[in-house]
Amino acid sequence: MNTHSAAIADVPAPAAGSTIWQRCRRWALPLFGIAVLGLLLSRAHKIDWAGAWQALQRYSPLLLLAVLGLATASHALYGCFDLIGKRHLRHRLPYWRTWAIAVTSYAFNLNLGSLVGGIAMRARLYARAGLDDATVAQIVGLSLATNWLGYGLLAGGLFAAGAIVPPSQAHIGEGTLRLLGVAMILLALAYVAACALARGREWRFRGRRLQLPAARLAVVQLALSTTNWALMGAAMYLLLGQKVPYGTTLGVLLAASIVGVLTPIPAGLGVLEAVYLALLSGSVKQGALMGAVLAYRALYYLLPLAGGLALYLFLERYAANHSPQTPETPETPEAAEGVTPPLRAPVASA
Repeated sequence: MNTHSAAIADVPAPAAGSTIWQRCRRWALPLFGIAVLGLLLSRAHKIDWAGAWQALQRYSPLLLLAVLGLATASHALYGCFDLIGKRHLRHRLPYWRTWAIAVTSYAFNLNLGSLVGGIAMRARLYARAGLDDATVAQIVGLSLATNWLGYGLLAGGLFAAGAIVPPSQAHIGEGTLRLLGVAMILLALAYVAACALARGREWRFRGRRLQLPAARLAVVQLALSTTNWALMGAAMYLLLGQKVPYGTTLGVLLAASIVGVLTPIPAGLGVLEAVYLALLSGSVKQGALMGAVLAYRALYYLLPLAGGLALYLFLERYAANHSPQTPETPETPEAAEGVTPPLRAPVASA
């Protein structure tokens, strides 16, 4: 994104190594996505679709309502991620509007991909609200950091506790997985420690001055994110009829999520199903497993998309009727005196 010239210096040209990686990623990720889809399609005729339909029919309305409640709570909690950015940057956008933009973007992000929902839609809605590009970039960056720092803390805890037993074909020992878990936990804690020890310090990165959030905000980041992932795991745990331990269910969901991020397919179509079939087919009947995954997709992805669309239309109409005269800027003493304040942004990234 472009930023105001008063707040940034000239951006240096990308290094040759990063250019090579960008070219490789352009081809590697689509090929990986095609491979995952091909794997799913090759197994499609072996899937017990009749059993999946029967499993869907056996769900009680009360259970589906409980899962929908967990999904709604998760989406609402994700909206609070952007409120951390508001607290850190002190922009003047109201809390309710910041939250609504985050919830809308998350619903579209899940179904249409991060470039459309997580970035493009956020950028449009925040721009319509009057925030400048630099502030929007920092809000998005802090939200991404919140999501994946909590992911690392929760997944690391599961790995370190031995709650996830790697399959034999994974070629990774249980001891190695435990060490990986400890490293993930230490990384999350190091982030909090860095926020505590480096308070007030600034760094320069690509022409921008960066500042970590306060340690209390870092703790809030981890708490919100881990709770959000735990809610997602609880929803799938209920849909699986509590036949699989909660830790295992959550671990498989975390694995499916990271594979979905690496696969450039809208809504991760086929990825969630493929990962669950690969990791839980020996614990749950295939029909019941597919029924649970399809119900989860409907309740966590599709229904919230309808709500996100309604919120998006409301936000667009509100923006049209309340167009800001000038772009919003952070509320700081420097801004009040007419001095350009330093940009604040998280150094952690997704």
